[in-house]
Amino acid sequence: MRHPRIRQRGQGMTEYIIVVALVAVAAIAVYQLFGQVVRSQTAAMAKELAGEDGSEQSRMAQSAAEAAAAQTAAKTLKSFTGNAAASQ
Repeated sequence: MRHPRIRQRGQGMTEYIIVVALVAVAAIAVYQLFGQVVRSQTAAMAKELAGEDGSEQSRMAQSAAEAAAAQTAAKTLKSFTGNAAASQ
């Protein structure tokens, strides 16, 4: 007869793996949406710390943030149709 404690440990590990996978998928989605913003902001800070003008990178970060906000506003659960609408 198997010991119930062993099954509980396996269940706990499975739940942990599922949670880690969900967090990874969420992180990838956030990076897809805001990756350019983060890169531009980092470049602007690096230039400013080096004593150079980082206003170009700041403008790029602002425009990328506006584009990401527009994408976010356009995607809702009500308007989600997957790839079905794209194939028509």
